[in-house]
Amino acid sequence: MKIAVVGTGYVGLVTGTCLAETGNDVTCVDINEKKVAMMQEGKLPIYEPGLELLFHRNIEQGRLSFTSNLAEGIKEAKIIFLALPTPPGGDGAADLSYVLGAAGDIAKLLTEYKVIVTKSTVPVGTADKVTAVMKQHAAEGVTYAVVSNPEFLREGVAVEDFMKPDRVVVGTTDEKARKLMAELYGPYVRQGNPIVFMDERSSELTKYAANSFLATKISFMNEIANLCELVGADVDMVRKGIGADERIGKRFLFAGIGYGGSCFPKDVQALAKSAEENQYDFKILNSVMDVNEIQKNVLTEKVKKYYNGDLKGKHFALWGLAFKPETDDIREAPALYIIDALVEAGATVTAFDPEGMKNVEQLIGDKVKYADNQYDALKDADALLIVTEWSLFRTPDFAKVESLLKAKVIFDGRNLYDLDKMIDCGFYYNSIGRKVVS
Repeated sequence: MKIAVVGTGYVGLVTGTCLAETGNDVTCVDINEKKVAMMQEGKLPIYEPGLELLFHRNIEQGRLSFTSNLAEGIKEAKIIFLALPTPPGGDGAADLSYVLGAAGDIAKLLTEYKVIVTKSTVPVGTADKVTAVMKQHAAEGVTYAVVSNPEFLREGVAVEDFMKPDRVVVGTTDEKARKLMAELYGPYVRQGNPIVFMDERSSELTKYAANSFLATKISFMNEIANLCELVGADVDMVRKGIGADERIGKRFLFAGIGYGGSCFPKDVQALAKSAEENQYDFKILNSVMDVNEIQKNVLTEKVKKYYNGDLKGKHFALWGLAFKPETDDIREAPALYIIDALVEAGATVTAFDPEGMKNVEQLIGDKVKYADNQYDALKDADALLIVTEWSLFRTPDFAKVESLLKAKVIFDGRNLYDLDKMIDCGFYYNSIGRKVVS
């Protein structure tokens, strides 16, 4: 099947590449000509494990191509995916200008029936707005269907999520579009996972509901962690105890320093705003956001308390910049908030991240120094702060860490180390929701 994907961010590029992998002829369209030229040369603009192999293979075999010309990109496509940004506006509502703008441009080019699929995360009612825009711009007599097909891709395992989805959600009331979408996704659900067909509005809400529920689990566990510190309990033990209950499950129960990334912050905010627009006070979501804002500062507050509120002249090593491991995405990353707080308090920072440093440097420049490896970041630092749970941080050479730091002090926002191990190594070790080792 011939497919067009408009937008080549994380979602668009993974979607296009994975659709090509099952034999479809995919053209990815982006207005950024420099980015398009880069991809035409076989260079990936993002880091995502497993994507590079599929990207190169499908380019070489002629199933995946790139263009900045919308008319060229969609000309032969039966299905056109819109994978465009929906950033939060000043009021928290999702900005649909990119989606609606592209829909209008596509409508002007239509000469035959096509399926227009919103892959972007959009508020309830967006399919209706896309349909209205297309009706306004399409030539008389041209038919089309607007479908909602939200993505459930986790950065770091997005390729696996697409190729082996738990479920595929498709919102459409158009029978022809339903058959085309079932044909398209058939190869990905051969093991029996469902394609769940529903109406467009339910599909749109499903995406927001899923991410908001997961964000709620994270914020709940962060609250539990904060309580654990006050009552002398261990959040890891609590996590194991409740995670064994199949009604709760083991995932998204790890305490830390707040959620970040491209999805949870804006999706929770957008759903709360959507509720507000419909005169509904979504109390739980508002609390989730409040808790997350507080949690971003938990590690910094621990540092300030340890140094009696005076960080002037202190130098810190920071391990981790990306909002999670196995990605270079720094959007809403807790590390950015921690850096701001430390620098504002008069401290300096040297950071290391396996993939995120380039993006941070583009964003904040020389506000911090950047190390070539995790150990170089430790040189002459008063303490180490662990912010992202990359695998290479899990089993460091603690003797080497000790030799490079000015003092044996670690603040761990991801609970990477065993408390007994830290006692044996003689570190001051302050983590989240567990006792302080001194």
